[in-house]
Amino acid sequence: MAITFIPRRWQRITLIVFLVLALPVAVFWFYIPQTPSTLTIASGYEGGTYEQFAQRLQKELKKEGVDLILQRTQGSIDNLNLLKDPNSKIDFALFQSGVADPKKYPNIVSLAGIFYEPLWIWYRVESFRKEGGKLSQFNQLIGKRISIGNHGSGTQVLAKELITANQISFDSMKVYALNPTEAAKKLQQGEIDVAFLVSSTQAPVLKSFYENQNIHLMNLNHAEAYSKILPYLSHVVVPRGLLSITKDYPREDLNLVSPTAVLVARDDISPAIVSLLMRASVRVLKNDPGTERDANFPSSERLEFPQHIDAEIYLKEGPSFLYSNLPFWGAVWVGRFLKIFIPLLVIFPFFAYVPALLRYSFRRRLWQFYKELKVIERISITEENYLNLLNRLEQLDKRVLNLKISTLAPKEYHDLRAHINFARSRIEQSIDRLSRT
Repeated sequence: MAITFIPRRWQRITLIVFLVLALPVAVFWFYIPQTPSTLTIASGYEGGTYEQFAQRLQKELKKEGVDLILQRTQGSIDNLNLLKDPNSKIDFALFQSGVADPKKYPNIVSLAGIFYEPLWIWYRVESFRKEGGKLSQFNQLIGKRISIGNHGSGTQVLAKELITANQISFDSMKVYALNPTEAAKKLQQGEIDVAFLVSSTQAPVLKSFYENQNIHLMNLNHAEAYSKILPYLSHVVVPRGLLSITKDYPREDLNLVSPTAVLVARDDISPAIVSLLMRASVRVLKNDPGTERDANFPSSERLEFPQHIDAEIYLKEGPSFLYSNLPFWGAVWVGRFLKIFIPLLVIFPFFAYVPALLRYSFRRRLWQFYKELKVIERISITEENYLNLLNRLEQLDKRVLNLKISTLAPKEYHDLRAHINFARSRIEQSIDRLSRT
């Protein structure tokens, strides 16, 4: 009820101010995506390299107030399929470069290459006694029992490509699809001869291979050639003793080929989350030992999926001022505010033209009344039916009186009223003159 005592002019101003403030708030809440406090990553198989990285990433994100849920999978292909599925709860994942056709996953983007994960080819010395107990060429695999990695893993895809590149038929071997733990166990027990494994140098599962003296690691003499044949591979050198200084393993520098573990997400991922993941990944990798550290990761190289623009900017220019100087949530809220405030700074100058537009609209309405008044005045010069003209003039005056007076053009309104009164007095004088005659 109190609003009735507010002048109409101030009611309109209040309404305009309310709308101006309500519009940014509406955009703020509904147009700009909210930043989630919980994320889910497809972390690969238990004890694997991806799970290790995810666990370290989980600790870093916790410092920023974001909970990271780890969902175990069968490997890279499984991870991509989960990201492709809009109904899955996976927000981002790691996958092994070279295992998938990007055209089959149009909604996935790369954030960055995170680390190398070399291909390790482990073999039983006894299985190659005829060759001096050493596996050095792929053609030695013919007739052997080989684990090429479990279904859904990147290891299986890479193993098949390398075997095919050497023009070896799979019918000439006995192939098993085993996960790393199963492969290590069967290799120790002599149930298989060779096991392919893709993992970083920090994967705990490697220990179960090199601690057995009867199991050795293949040195890929053609590693550089393979990196040219398959462009998603890099030639990496594992220095002597990197896996175990105490056991001096490996006992020589090894040439291996390595795909890249790439952090991927759906293309609608929030830019704030991209910045968060990039910053957390940098901290995780900062003190990582092994070959992964030598590659200047995170990296924009060897990415098969299109790179998210915010991730690309981060890698080129580093974190923004907000994310460098504020906690994550503080940077998010300030950034969201600026997304609203800066456009408003562009819009507000146009409000200066609003009074002029309103004044012009009011004057156009007054001009319509002036046109009618001029017609009445023109007729009053030649006609003698002054009573009819006076009636028309009275109707015009009533319409003007019912007009809502604009505070932007009061002078024009009162000038029109004065003009109508002047015309009325002239007509009344003419009526008086006629009555006397």
